[in-house]
Amino acid sequence: MPSSLLLVLIGLAVLAVVAWAFARSTRKAKVIADDSATPLARDVLAEGAAPAPRNQALIDAAPAAVTIPPAPAPAEPAPAPTPTLAPAGGADDLSRIKGVGPKLVALLGELGVTTFAQIAAWDDAEVERIDAQLGRFAGRITRDQWIAQAKLLAAGDESTFAAQFGNNG
Repeated sequence: MPSSLLLVLIGLAVLAVVAWAFARSTRKAKVIADDSATPLARDVLAEGAAPAPRNQALIDAAPAAVTIPPAPAPAEPAPAPTPTLAPAGGADDLSRIKGVGPKLVALLGELGVTTFAQIAAWDDAEVERIDAQLGRFAGRITRDQWIAQAKLLAAGDESTFAAQFGNNG
């Protein structure tokens, strides 16, 4: 008896989902059919014309002269911060730092960060500056302890790095 009750409940759930999907699709079709004589705002604006008036009495009652103030000048973009220059010794494999994958390596490279020594030398202001440019990766510097990892890797202290952060790379 319980298995037949379960089948009935599953059948009712499927029926409810189908009825909901049908009602949703017919409602959309009705809205599109009702507005087919009136152009959509995006279509009208794309052609460069003003939207069609819906109530002529309101338009006739509007003041004759309306002045529109000029748009404010666009704000100048903030100057791009100068990237930290990479030393002449070459780039390190930043993906060895836990929490730094290929996308972050590329992003850090665009910001001029290519060595463990650069990351190890970051102060709070530099962390904030770089973190603000990491987009969806913001917060990783402190959460994943990049500076502590970079100090160990820059010093070549592989055993302490492995003990504290595990083997990576």
